[in-house]
Amino acid sequence: MTRTATGDRPQLEAHLRERRSQKRKLLVPFVTAGVSADWLDLVVALVEAGADAIEIGLPFSDPMLEGVTIQQASQRALERGMTTTRALHAIAELELDVPLIAMTYSNLIKRHGYEDFCRRLSESGVSGLIPVDTPLDEAGPLIKAARTNHIETVLVAAPSTPDDRLKQIAEVGSGFVYASTVMGTTGERTSLGQQAADLAGRVRACTDRPVLLGFGISGPETAVEAARHADGVVMGAALMRRVLEGQTVDEVTGLARQVREALEAV
Repeated sequence: MTRTATGDRPQLEAHLRERRSQKRKLLVPFVTAGVSADWLDLVVALVEAGADAIEIGLPFSDPMLEGVTIQQASQRALERGMTTTRALHAIAELELDVPLIAMTYSNLIKRHGYEDFCRRLSESGVSGLIPVDTPLDEAGPLIKAARTNHIETVLVAAPSTPDDRLKQIAEVGSGFVYASTVMGTTGERTSLGQQAADLAGRVRACTDRPVLLGFGISGPETAVEAARHADGVVMGAALMRRVLEGQTVDEVTGLARQVREALEAV
């Protein structure tokens, strides 16, 4: 893997667009910061396994949109003493050639202040932010602070989102459009259903930004199902469950390698 300095990490949307132009389906694994002693090793290993970007969850005490697995991962990280400051300091030491995306909740961001929070992300080498519970109508000040600090704001679209709202999400956000496969929380699922395909199609009809499906990608089968309709996938709960079960970095990364191999055939 090519090593780069923190300040040289690629910008999110340009990087994803470039890889998409190579007819590559995108893979963005999720890791909760501090979930284990070797969480940074896991991030590096996932990049080596073929990740196109890494989403890092900043632990929060009330992650309302998360299923049981990510809730437990966040709680474990907090119990291990992980904080936003510690997470960002650790992230700044990583040498990666793919973008890093921070995912967290609006209350945590507001606690630090929009400008300070986004500045700290940028200084740590993060190039994207998913404020997962921030409504579009309230996102303006955060997006402005993010742009000032060269952070791309990824907004989430749900199956119930009307077409005019999807267009706004695509226009106002940046990086990629995060399309949720379900009306519900994150977690593993055996299949995604027609609503995931319908949503991906509706989003792609109103924007050229990369569209990634998440909330339910459990392995190669669901990843391939999603990638037939979208530009790629975000996968989190399936990886974090294995971490919580005590699997090694190699074992957890093995699932990501399987997904990467499966996506190559789409």
